[in-house]
Amino acid sequence: MNDVMEPPVQTFLRVAEVWVPEGDRLIHKAGDYGSMEGFASASVRESFAKGEGLPGTAWAEGRPVVLKSFDGSYFKRTQAAHDAGLTSAVAIPIFAGKVLKAVLVVLCGGDATHKGAIEIWKDQGDVLMLDDGYYGEAKDFEWVSQHTHFMYGQGLPGAVWAANMPILMRDLGQGYAFVRADSAGKAGLKTGLGLPIPMPDDKSMVLTLLSSPGTPIAHRFEIWDARAEAVGASKKAVLIDGICAKEGPLWAQQNPPVDPPTVGAWQGPVGQVLGSGLPHVHSDATGLPAGYSTMVGLPVYRETELAYVVAWYL
Repeated sequence: MNDVMEPPVQTFLRVAEVWVPEGDRLIHKAGDYGSMEGFASASVRESFAKGEGLPGTAWAEGRPVVLKSFDGSYFKRTQAAHDAGLTSAVAIPIFAGKVLKAVLVVLCGGDATHKGAIEIWKDQGDVLMLDDGYYGEAKDFEWVSQHTHFMYGQGLPGAVWAANMPILMRDLGQGYAFVRADSAGKAGLKTGLGLPIPMPDDKSMVLTLLSSPGTPIAHRFEIWDARAEAVGASKKAVLIDGICAKEGPLWAQQNPPVDPPTVGAWQGPVGQVLGSGLPHVHSDATGLPAGYSTMVGLPVYRETELAYVVAWYL
């Protein structure tokens, strides 16, 4: 896992922050803001009541929320976001059963070259329909997505829905399993990560992150299986898939090949997610694979049990 990346390019995601409930408000727990000191300062001073601001809205509605623009919205840090060059955001509530554990907020910057997608797909009975999404400059792909639905097991969203687990999909523009392959290829989208987002009303939602090499969502993705049947014990996880600048499972890049890595609770950045059951933002290169400065870890629950950890690296 000590692969060395090519010199990094600007990622689609610029900021990640974690908000946790304390009493009747969400308070700031962690965040990575890069060099955006003004926005960081505005953020750590904030807190949100249920229904207030972007984190509070995701809490109140019990589902992921996309803000494609801050102007005229309920976003509370609009001027600081503009000053930092941020243009949009997605809030992802993390529920264990009906209990809110945290809200992960990711913020994006945009310009005429940024193409990527953050999509929210909602269970409409027998199909998944697009609930909302942010696509940067991939406008044609956005139109196709708005007019596409997925049956159970169909495409990346449908496969995640059926398996109830995170899935990585490669070569979106060529893969027969990706329903929108033609439009994805034209938009330059190559890698897709889909993960189930359990909601307190027992409805199914799927989050998809679609990445292009020129403006990737992130530089590296990992999926860790934390189910007891996968690792033989609770509070441990095994790496089951991952992708970075090279193709294939990350552990197979070593020569000779070795068994997939495992981590325990509180062991390294991924272990922080296992131990706490909360999203984790690790903004110190110490403990990360070579070439990365930030990791965002997201827990995926099945009912009240932490089943998977999804990590992405900037």
